[in-house]
Amino acid sequence: MHKNTTHWPPGVPLRMAVPDTSLHYNLDVAATRYPGRTAIAYYGTEMSYGALQREVDLLAGFLQQRFDVAKGDRVVLYMQNCPQFVVAFHAILRAGAVVVPVNTMNLAAEVEHIVTDCGARVALFGQELAANITPLLGTALDHGMSACYRDYLHDQTDLPIPEVVSQDRQTIEGVTPWQDALDAGLATRTVEVGPDDMAIIPYTSGTTGAPKGCVHTHRSVMHPAIGSAEFCRIAKDQVALAALPMFHVTGLQMGVNAVVFAGGTMAIMTRWDRRCAAMLIQRYRVSTWTAIPTMLFDFLAQPDLGSFDLSSLSLLSGGGAAMPKAVAEKIQALWGLPYVEGYGLSETMATTHTNPIQRPKPQCLGIPIQDTDSIVVDPDTRAILPPGQVGEILTRGPQVFQGYWGKPDATRAAFVEIEGERFFRTGDLGYIDEEGYFFIVDRLKRMINASGYKVWPAEVENLMFGHPAIQEACVIGIRDAQRGESVKLIAVLAPGQSTTEAEVIAWAREHMAAYKVPHVVEFVAQLPKSGTGKVQWRELQAREREREAG
Repeated sequence: MHKNTTHWPPGVPLRMAVPDTSLHYNLDVAATRYPGRTAIAYYGTEMSYGALQREVDLLAGFLQQRFDVAKGDRVVLYMQNCPQFVVAFHAILRAGAVVVPVNTMNLAAEVEHIVTDCGARVALFGQELAANITPLLGTALDHGMSACYRDYLHDQTDLPIPEVVSQDRQTIEGVTPWQDALDAGLATRTVEVGPDDMAIIPYTSGTTGAPKGCVHTHRSVMHPAIGSAEFCRIAKDQVALAALPMFHVTGLQMGVNAVVFAGGTMAIMTRWDRRCAAMLIQRYRVSTWTAIPTMLFDFLAQPDLGSFDLSSLSLLSGGGAAMPKAVAEKIQALWGLPYVEGYGLSETMATTHTNPIQRPKPQCLGIPIQDTDSIVVDPDTRAILPPGQVGEILTRGPQVFQGYWGKPDATRAAFVEIEGERFFRTGDLGYIDEEGYFFIVDRLKRMINASGYKVWPAEVENLMFGHPAIQEACVIGIRDAQRGESVKLIAVLAPGQSTTEAEVIAWAREHMAAYKVPHVVEFVAQLPKSGTGKVQWRELQAREREREAG
């Protein structure tokens, strides 16, 4: 191991025994140990572990007997944060199948790509997202089930309820309503599932632009879910504010998997609302909150924040984008808590690095967690670099994925052998300091980080080529005080065509997830190209950085 353990958290072993069981077994254990404990708090309605387990069993039985879901089948899960997401996640796994979580901001073309790429025949989705997925029924998909979030509101509350949660149940032709599946009362057939069976395929994107499925086993998901919680010394009785999207690896691991493993409580938010977050922390004595910086900027801007009792918070963690030093200092002054930053990717099912809670550093990835080794190498020679020198960050550990679904060439390219060990290439440029802490400085891959969401320029360009007036397109990142980075489109119009910046942005909003939509559009006569005809995006990006610096 190349790990510097000088500032390793006291009392935390360097190595960790990962259970040789499946993720759904974690729920069995929690429900057996704590059947009456609140598993989910959802806008004033509480659900116990016993009730959660019963619903999971009923849904798994329905998936098996009515939707013919068998071991190894991929099942799409396309919902916002809600109790049904947690039930569906465990029911799919209990049926021996594989969860394919889909970003709820993805629109029809993006959803279709994922469904067809992974070969899913069944999809469970929020009813408000039906228009993006029901066209696939009868072709790519055999079965669909829709969830109405309001069905899980049983008690009166003064908590602000998002509009999407208060919508009445809709009847969608050819789609099974969630409640009908539970009411069918079908028993689950036992399926033998081991730690090395497939569990989850989250989709990421690559420099080629097409999202790729990251194949994870129960073991590779279990390791960072348990490891990051133990590394940060989270108590088993934690109450977690589940505000980050569960379709995203960080939100899923810290908001669901780590909580269920310990038998804790998740206070679920379907949509971000700063006042609701403050009310939930006070009401449920929330102890852990994993939040991205933009969420905290908004939360701290509440004029009456001081009127809430937020003293129960013991761990505030996050990542995805660097936390500005001034904001971290404000958090420390207000709550006496550091903002503990971490690092990971879809390929590593979230955490590979995190800051030791007893000695975190600002704007830092932290140190590799249990059983995880990370090095920085020269991108060209692959020589291991000493502290302070910038190179590509490589990682190996139990949380590293098996490979990209159906893409052996991309999988081979994602790994490299160094000193006889197989490392995953993160594509991020960074360095290690003298104390073994990792810092990120840039990206080897071409990626824009908008509020913690990864935007791949090639994917946005491919979608923009669908605009009738655009002949050529190049996407670069621009600095954004609120989001960290935003998308800028540089476009060449087709002969005889005309359009405006506002029209292009409006068109983009209809064809791609909101976080990918260009914030700025610049029309040019031509794009710089190499001798082989490739657009010189680096030149355009450098020009933009000069303009911003000037």
